[in-house]
Amino acid sequence: MTTLIFVHGTGIRATQYEETFVLIQQKVGVQRPDIKVVPCLWGEMFGTKLNAQGASIPLYDATLALSEEEEDKEILLWEQLYRDPLYELRLLSLKPNSEDTANPFAEQPSDELNSRLQSLNPSPELQALLVKAGIALVFDEALQAVIRSQAYQQALQKASESLGEYCDAVARAIVAQAMFDCEQQEKYPPILTNAELRDEVVEKLSCALGEAELGLGGWVWKPLSLLTHPTTFAMKRKRGSITDAISPFPCDILLYQSRGERIRQFIREIIEQAEPPVVLLTHSLGGIACVDLLVKESLEQVALLVTVGSQAPFLYEINALHSLEYSDPLPEHFPTWLNIYDLRDFLSYIGANVFPDKVQDVLVDNKQPFPRSHGAYWENPATWKAIVSRLP
Repeated sequence: MTTLIFVHGTGIRATQYEETFVLIQQKVGVQRPDIKVVPCLWGEMFGTKLNAQGASIPLYDATLALSEEEEDKEILLWEQLYRDPLYELRLLSLKPNSEDTANPFAEQPSDELNSRLQSLNPSPELQALLVKAGIALVFDEALQAVIRSQAYQQALQKASESLGEYCDAVARAIVAQAMFDCEQQEKYPPILTNAELRDEVVEKLSCALGEAELGLGGWVWKPLSLLTHPTTFAMKRKRGSITDAISPFPCDILLYQSRGERIRQFIREIIEQAEPPVVLLTHSLGGIACVDLLVKESLEQVALLVTVGSQAPFLYEINALHSLEYSDPLPEHFPTWLNIYDLRDFLSYIGANVFPDKVQDVLVDNKQPFPRSHGAYWENPATWKAIVSRLP
């Protein structure tokens, strides 16, 4: 029986690992039920943490400015919605009033939309989709949060006869709020990284409200487009909040670079306990650790290394890969290497150009902005198409 060992990347801890591991088990089990999937959770034992509660961080409440990169319109919009679920509704609230001569005492389009939203009872099809997306339990709370918001009430006043733009915006706000609530509760449902599933929920919800255009109206795109220039928009974060959020991501990398032998030993022990042939399915830093391990040691039971969103080729190019000096080739005992990357994942790199004839690179599109793109591979069918076809 082939054994697939999942070696995670930076920053992941027990709760999130369990969610991802179950997902990988399901994806592999559908197409290759003969393969045993084994966990390798090194982060819980060897990952970093702020041991002195941030005592080393100067001006813990200081702010940092972060600029935006140019993105596709809808991806850029979702990047804002992930931070502020009411973002699009706030933009619509600034829209100039229509210059029509409709009777102000008659029922307005906004009344119709609001009535539908207030009485919304998800159909069995929509409810099943919410369950599949993992937000069924938080959906009602997210719905009420949007209805109670000032942004919704103000946007509603600008609704015209064509409600499609507003149905879409309200649907995106509710879905984004549900995703935000899940992250606040440290829950990691599939919709957080599956863009197609997210958009399917938005479409069904928008249709349930009456109309769906499934695109960005001109009014929303005009202010949104200003964010595509890196010098026109900067959002501020408290330094302490940033450190809490991104540590242990870069911190795990720093720890690995200085004390990586403990992580590599842990991975090797898991491999030795597994039934061969072994496939190492790795993400981010997990891929770096496995590349180092397989360069240093000849582990004949490992038949395939899969790196997903990996920085190993980049570290080799800048001569920072622990196991191998730049210009030194991979050893003959190194196994077959499949490397999967996404152009929007700025933490993923290609290997074939620095390891000729040793690495096969596969490009996928996770349809997510960075940094969410870095963790979105597992919900992407293209990822599994590349992996499953190469399993022993």
